[in-house]
Amino acid sequence: MSQSREHPTYIQLKEQEKERPTNELLNEKICCDLLGINPKDLSTLPFSAEDITAGSETELQVAVMGDKDHVDLPCTIRKSSYYANVLRRSQTGDVADSAVERLNEYLENQSGVWENSWVRFPLEKLNTNSLKIFNYDLKADKKSEENRQRSDSSSFLFMEDDQPWVRVPISYLVRLSLADILADKYQLPDYIREEGMKLVDNFSNDNTSPETHSFKVLNLSKEKGLGFQLSQETSHRFLFTHLLTEYANKHFGLEHFQQKAMIFFSPHPPSRQKQLNDCISDNFYRDLFMSPCLSGWDKGEEKHAYMALCHQVLSRSHLNAVAKLRDAGIINSNLIILPNTSNISLANNGTHISLGSKKIQHALEDKTNGFNEAHEKLLGDLVIKITEHFLPLFVGTYTAAPYRIDFEQFHPETVLGFLPHELDFTHLRMFWRRWKSKAKIKFIGRPITPFGPNFVDHTVSSSLGLKGDYVPDFRLIDYPAALLSTEAHAALDGKLGNQDLLKEDLDKMGIFDKNMSMYLLFKLREFQKMGYCGFEGRHYSLFHSIEQDMGQAVNLQILIQALAYKLIAEGKVTHSDIPDSPEIESERRQIFFTAATELKKFSFKQDTQNHFLNTLLQSARKIKKSRRNKGFNVVRLEDYRDALLSFIKNEAGDLITGLGLEETVLDLEARIKGNHSVADRLVNDILKDEKYDDPIKLSGKRFNTKAEEYYRTDLRLKHLAEAMDSLHTDVNNLSKEQIQQLQSELGIEIELSEWLFQTKQHLISEALNSDRIRKLVALIITLDCDLLSPSKEAQQNSDHHQQGSAEGKKNTIQENVNAC
Repeated sequence: MSQSREHPTYIQLKEQEKERPTNELLNEKICCDLLGINPKDLSTLPFSAEDITAGSETELQVAVMGDKDHVDLPCTIRKSSYYANVLRRSQTGDVADSAVERLNEYLENQSGVWENSWVRFPLEKLNTNSLKIFNYDLKADKKSEENRQRSDSSSFLFMEDDQPWVRVPISYLVRLSLADILADKYQLPDYIREEGMKLVDNFSNDNTSPETHSFKVLNLSKEKGLGFQLSQETSHRFLFTHLLTEYANKHFGLEHFQQKAMIFFSPHPPSRQKQLNDCISDNFYRDLFMSPCLSGWDKGEEKHAYMALCHQVLSRSHLNAVAKLRDAGIINSNLIILPNTSNISLANNGTHISLGSKKIQHALEDKTNGFNEAHEKLLGDLVIKITEHFLPLFVGTYTAAPYRIDFEQFHPETVLGFLPHELDFTHLRMFWRRWKSKAKIKFIGRPITPFGPNFVDHTVSSSLGLKGDYVPDFRLIDYPAALLSTEAHAALDGKLGNQDLLKEDLDKMGIFDKNMSMYLLFKLREFQKMGYCGFEGRHYSLFHSIEQDMGQAVNLQILIQALAYKLIAEGKVTHSDIPDSPEIESERRQIFFTAATELKKFSFKQDTQNHFLNTLLQSARKIKKSRRNKGFNVVRLEDYRDALLSFIKNEAGDLITGLGLEETVLDLEARIKGNHSVADRLVNDILKDEKYDDPIKLSGKRFNTKAEEYYRTDLRLKHLAEAMDSLHTDVNNLSKEQIQQLQSELGIEIELSEWLFQTKQHLISEALNSDRIRKLVALIITLDCDLLSPSKEAQQNSDHHQQGSAEGKKNTIQENVNAC
């Protein structure tokens, strides 16, 4: 399927081909030679010690506590034309009474928790600085000198009791809070205020969930603990975001108006949001939950339309997956549960970890050495293919998203999610058969799947004791984590423009949209597009401990990326060793999804062309011939993980020593043995007040509700306490002069260490006042932006290496506001 010649990417690539060798003339050895890699000298490898830059992006869950008469979400629903129309049509008999009953059941919320609700407060609560930011963000085009407002500005302003009020999502609220804290009327040093205004742009109003990215690029070093540097920065940033939310609760009067905004880590779309999604249309869902994209883009309405496109595409894609299940023979009758036309998988939350290589970036910036983006792409795609084999080591061990599936929900068209677009039919059938075998849905030794009508399935479940299943990371199943290549075009064959061609194919098949960014588990971040060279790990769900779990996960990602380049440089792995057919791609990714659902085994072809997989399996304890599938071997997941660990020890021993990651390897071994996994720790905490310690003994509704409550309460406080302890340690490492400087400039009258101890107690008891919040925010800005460091000027000179900067941002927000 050829790409249109009018497509801009095609034109761009044809122009580039005139100035460089074609991919056919490239090979891995040439790329490594141009990059100056000597496999016998570890210092020449990308991602070796002193070569690593890092940053992370976190997706957070929000909720508003309050009653239905004051919180924005229920108020908006009740006042909507959609709700009025449903009521009117119910009265005339055009709509079943159950439609109104389900909506009213949602609105009669006894818990008082409204996930992803917006907030509302009087406009007069904003000071001069935050009001400037708000007016600036309401511009239709932030680069234009015209002050024309967005056409949807009335969505963010309304009249209440004859005065103007603001209504915004919490992902935007934190931006206003930071601007408010940094106003001139508060006594803060100018250098803190100036640096803080740069951070306003780190709070982009993008997806349904708030997303923040690292305040600065970290140069990781062995001496400072590598991954622990990034985990501490992420922990501090979560605390920072929480403080901005608490500031809004108090200073903007949310609590006075019976709203309490909360922000926390939670991997799944909220259960009640799923309930509401089943009651309303997809257009109304988008009106309620799609981010308006007020900040982060010059033309926010265009970005908002893009997010609506993403929602529409994924909803359509999920519907098309049902047809694939039928073609695969998994659905054998016309009795199915039709997926909702509004898919809410975009409301899931994870963490993206980006690691960059200064060596590759310098090579691309140096126009004399012959290394260009074609070489970067050829090596980068191969590194991704190698790394994907190791991703089962991360799932459930470093992050997890525990989820309980009742028997009534165990329809293949429901629980298999987007897997029909991610695995080929052979692996999909084997995967589903094993999942049914593992789940508690057997009667007289045979698995039974739900029939369709809910009352029938509930009766069968209770009569036969059919429980359903528990999976350690359902987020990775319920979201299109990595779309399968087609026979015509592969995503990772090392050729420039390959993903644009693949997206064209997927677009025509109704699976994806060519205007969307490609979904992959592990993604190449190209210098021309991102401004840095490296990879983004997108397979992380929820960390139990941000510092410990994330720190060790980052270390393992570093080790695997460095090992991949080492294997390539030694000539041990080439693109031909991992062919780019959909079958081979599916073969390696099925292992990842096997880990996400905690299945015991997976199968691979006896004559597989994936020579690298064969190499990895050489040290596996047991490999058996499949009795069911001729020509296939079967291996246990635990044996495969052990084989990966053995391979790392044998092939990366020098890297482990050179990077100082001996503790990381020991920690990995403990996790895959089941002694320290995040999935187990999360489940233990979720069930600590229950009489059962096994999720399968609780109903799906009970377990999943308990999990959401735990994320919102105990885990949130654990993450905050962890961040405060880390901040305290950082302060204790300062010189006496620096501590005295901070106390003086922030107006702290007692010993800084004692002030932090008191602040932690106020934080945990949720009793911080606005003044203490402002001071703690200023302290975090000072420490995390190295404002007390003598290398401040050098740090400013490295700003052009900033990773993951939002598109369309060239000046600081304050400069843009002043220009208006």
